[in-house]
Amino acid sequence: MCGIVGYVGPRNAAPLLMEGLRRLEYRGYDSAGIALTDGTGSPDVHIVRRVGPVANLAEAVDPASLGHTGIGHTRWATHGGVNEPNAHPHLDSTNRIAVVHNGIIENHAAIRALLEEEGVHFRSQTDTEVLPHLIRKFYRGDPLEAVRTALQAVQGTYGIAVTFADHPGVIIAARNGSPLVVGKGEGETFLASDPTALAGYTRQVMYLEDREIMRITAEGWELTRLDGGTISHAIEELAEDLVWSEKGDFQHHMLKEIHEQPESLRRCLSGRVVPEEGGARLGGLDLTTREIATISRVGVLGCGTSFHASLVGAAAMEQLARIPAFAEIASEFRYRNPVIDPSALFLAVSQSGETADTLGAVREVQVKGGRVMGVVNVVGSSIARACGRGVYVHSGPEIAVASTKAFTSQVAALLVASLMFGRTRHIAADEGRRFGNELLAVPDLVSRYLENPGAIDAAVEMVAGGKYVFFFGRGVSHAVAMEGALKLKEVAYIPCMSYPAAEMKHGPIALIDPTTPVVAIVPDDVMRDKTLSNVQEVKARGARTIIVHSEGDKDAAALADVSIPVPRTRSSLISPLLTVLPLQLIAYRAGLALGRNIDRPRNLAKSVTVE
Repeated sequence: MCGIVGYVGPRNAAPLLMEGLRRLEYRGYDSAGIALTDGTGSPDVHIVRRVGPVANLAEAVDPASLGHTGIGHTRWATHGGVNEPNAHPHLDSTNRIAVVHNGIIENHAAIRALLEEEGVHFRSQTDTEVLPHLIRKFYRGDPLEAVRTALQAVQGTYGIAVTFADHPGVIIAARNGSPLVVGKGEGETFLASDPTALAGYTRQVMYLEDREIMRITAEGWELTRLDGGTISHAIEELAEDLVWSEKGDFQHHMLKEIHEQPESLRRCLSGRVVPEEGGARLGGLDLTTREIATISRVGVLGCGTSFHASLVGAAAMEQLARIPAFAEIASEFRYRNPVIDPSALFLAVSQSGETADTLGAVREVQVKGGRVMGVVNVVGSSIARACGRGVYVHSGPEIAVASTKAFTSQVAALLVASLMFGRTRHIAADEGRRFGNELLAVPDLVSRYLENPGAIDAAVEMVAGGKYVFFFGRGVSHAVAMEGALKLKEVAYIPCMSYPAAEMKHGPIALIDPTTPVVAIVPDDVMRDKTLSNVQEVKARGARTIIVHSEGDKDAAALADVSIPVPRTRSSLISPLLTVLPLQLIAYRAGLALGRNIDRPRNLAKSVTVE
């Protein structure tokens, strides 16, 4: 959830580190810092740390600071409060070894106790600070071996970068469960936890794998396993669309990304839906028709927004392909000792491709002999590489912490996969052709809706004044309700609950009173009449209703205090791509009305790389 940058080369490191940290701001953080080793005029490692945005750190760092080797970090607090002593980088007791760290050291308390018995004085509450002291304990002049030996005593996850005052021009990096990527320039080398930080400096990169350690210099790097043995990985080229995304004419990245959805959906669907064949093609899955025909079950795994997309995907697998399917929160799946059927197929859904819980679920499937494929946005990410096969959703860079276009692209990709499997196993060409054509029409429908989104401001006035807000829907619309509630919590900090509509009368309706806004998702599908009955039930208790419904549905509009029509779709499976749009806009405008930090909500991070 934190960000790491590093630089070794002929240029002054400070400006490059600061720019890298600025590019990583979107991931979420609460403090930032840098460490410079050589050329600083001091025998010690020179560090600067500040609480708050990177702008606070930039005010404290002289851009002309000498130092051609450096590391930087943005921290999202896990152990210890948000203050300068807990910010990274952390130093050893001699101030000559500096460490930045992503992840969690699970046995830090035991290591701290041991080091304190040996006379080490700690200056922070963090788990990370045990690392520089432990490295110092084993340092005998060889920085690589000191880090390697120290990490043998560590349990947990980490992506670390270490600099030594005694070794200017060298960074030691190691990974176990937290991503790191190294990039080669002309006579200089870059390090980051996210390739976004490297875009514009180099296209030639290599990703570290778990339990690997690297010695980095301006000339390149040497890669070894933590348990010994030299290895190498192929140099990869960064994707052309991996560039820092500016807001353009939009006030916030979130609003820009909402309005990018027509194009992101076109990218996701292009070349994959084949109406003339009544089906779809996803070459990244690399499955023959015979293999598709023998799949016994599909499990779709994700967290947060990706889990909500997974719910739609599982429903589509059952309806279109008639394959038993389920969606599960990845953080729960990985720890319940699941039974893995070797003939089943699992899909791991993640925007960043670095979500720690989802990556853990991938490994749980693999260690038990199952097949798992990724549905991710970021090319070359950990989940993509761990799975080896899968689907890129092609939504493009998503900077706002609250995910919008990634959700619709994930749903679209899962619908395409369901159509591909369905054509092989169940549906006729005519039905597949109708579904494919309707799917291809969605980007234009999304554009049409965004040009005239309806009574969003009236809905915002209602939800912003409520103590809490209920969202409900049925079938795939319940997944949309969950996503709408999550967005309002994330961006506006308004307490929300989401339920399947029929479950309201089994307890939650006790909370309904005349101050309660209720948002109902009611497309014109087989569940429409029953959902409208549920709307009547909450209205009878005085609730104020916002109804998202299909265009032309006069009955739904008449029940609503605020009516928000969206373009009609024939298939209920496609409706989430449209019904989610007003919920995204309501969350955005509610956050704006309440003065929230839209793109970087408090306490949240874009890429959740810790458990």
